[in-house]
Amino acid sequence: MFQRRIPEWLRHAPTPGAKGFAVLSSIEAISRGILISVFPLIMYKAFQDTVVVSEIYFYVGIISLVCGLLVPWLTRYIPRRWMYSGGAVLFIVSAFLAIEGSPIAIALALFSYTVAVVILFVCFNAYVLDYVAKVELKRSETLRLFYSAVAWCAGPAGGVWLLQWWTPAPFLVSGLGAAVLLIVFWWMRLGDGKLITKARAPAPNPVAFLMRFFVQPRLIAGWLFAMIKSCSWWVYIVYLPIYAVESGLDESIGGIALSISNSLLFITPFMLKWIDRYSVRYAIRFGYFVGGVIFVIATFSAGWPWATVALLVFGTVFLILLDICAGLPFLMAVRPSERTEMSAVYSTFRDISGIVSPGVAWLVLLFAPVSAIFATAGVGMFAAWAVAGRLHPRLGVPKSKPAPATPIVTTVGEYEASEGTETTELSPTS
Repeated sequence: MFQRRIPEWLRHAPTPGAKGFAVLSSIEAISRGILISVFPLIMYKAFQDTVVVSEIYFYVGIISLVCGLLVPWLTRYIPRRWMYSGGAVLFIVSAFLAIEGSPIAIALALFSYTVAVVILFVCFNAYVLDYVAKVELKRSETLRLFYSAVAWCAGPAGGVWLLQWWTPAPFLVSGLGAAVLLIVFWWMRLGDGKLITKARAPAPNPVAFLMRFFVQPRLIAGWLFAMIKSCSWWVYIVYLPIYAVESGLDESIGGIALSISNSLLFITPFMLKWIDRYSVRYAIRFGYFVGGVIFVIATFSAGWPWATVALLVFGTVFLILLDICAGLPFLMAVRPSERTEMSAVYSTFRDISGIVSPGVAWLVLLFAPVSAIFATAGVGMFAAWAVAGRLHPRLGVPKSKPAPATPIVTTVGEYEASEGTETTELSPTS
């Protein structure tokens, strides 16, 4: 008798790697990318006041921050696979709330969307740290951005176009993307991640692992880089569409500009080669300095709306460069025993930027026009450039390579580990 065997790829999903996580991230980008330019527009239409919109984003950011910090504690009672699934379901909930259309429902949709992003981000980074070696993190980040390029390129402009064609359309696409994300996630069988050691004590509460974060300078610096980069994107995504509408341009300009910016994700492999040629430290400093200059100039050109839009689009070239490298100082310093907890801390850069950006914008708008927010973001990038000057020059450079030929200044990469047995975790090539 002939025996029929179930194909291997059906019985066992492939071992997760950089490409697998890139695929997962690209599907998530469909749900996020289609709405990223839509939410500022529907919020502005619903409340008709930029200050009120900033205030709502501010409070949503605070609540989202608390939710993100609670994820590690919740995973003691809810397995990580169910936390990730819950985040995907929140995308679907957000879509249906937005379709309802009332101002309160739209605000709740924004909240659900934001919490979904932070839950998925915490769990995703914990999975990446479980399955991707540290030496592969640069490649993993580059593949993630490259695979997501189509969704981020077509999504923002496509979302605005669908909104103009039929209001529920972009939200239905987002909900469908979240459903596909759930299916692929369960097919990959990531489970609850790798078990490093059997727990001998209760999981630390949020305050405890925040204290562990604050005694590791590399983690603090890496978190600051990610947060300031996120603030710059936040300003571009939320306030460029509002600036365009107030300047008399079509409301689709913001979505088109973001799609053009996201199309640059296709060149991330070339950016990675450029980073490898120099160093992570040099790339971070270069990205923040040039990006800061461009954002400041955009404020002074506010009287010429098209010039301002063009400048800000050009400035996002350097934000995408930072998307590749700005988070690496943090990811390369995380200890295996703290993956879930530090992934939660790392994810707070999104929520803090969602609090700081509208909070600062709220204050700026009391005294200045919307365009002044661009210069404020530029000043923040200059601050990150200054901090990056203290990174170790060999950060992310393989041991076999010579030191990069870039200026060397005082470093933070040589800080001593707080626990002598884990000193190698803080070495610049770890």
